[in-house]
Amino acid sequence: MEYVKRWNIEVSVVEEGRETHAEARLYTTEAQPPLIGAGRARCNVSDDNVPQIGDELAVARALADLSRQLARITATDIESMTREPAFVRV
Repeated sequence: MEYVKRWNIEVSVVEEGRETHAEARLYTTEAQPPLIGAGRARCNVSDDNVPQIGDELAVARALADLSRQLARITATDIESMTREPAFVRV
C-alpha cells in the first residue's frame, strides 16, 4: 500500500525600498514546528531597481537556507541511528 505524505512550503516576501526579505516555512505531516528559512536581497544603488529580481533572489536564498537546515537535521537523525558521523550532501 502506498502512503503519500504532503509537505508544504509557504513563502512570504517583503519589499522595503531596495531590499527584499523572504521567509520559507516548511510544514510537514509530523506534529512539529515548521522549519523556517530566511533570505535577503539588496539592490545595488548603481543598478535599476527591479523588484521581481529581488523577490527571486531572496526566495532562492530562503529555500537554500531551508535546504541546509533539513540536511543538517537528516544528518543528525542518521547519526542517532548509526552512532557514526554522517554527512548529507544536497
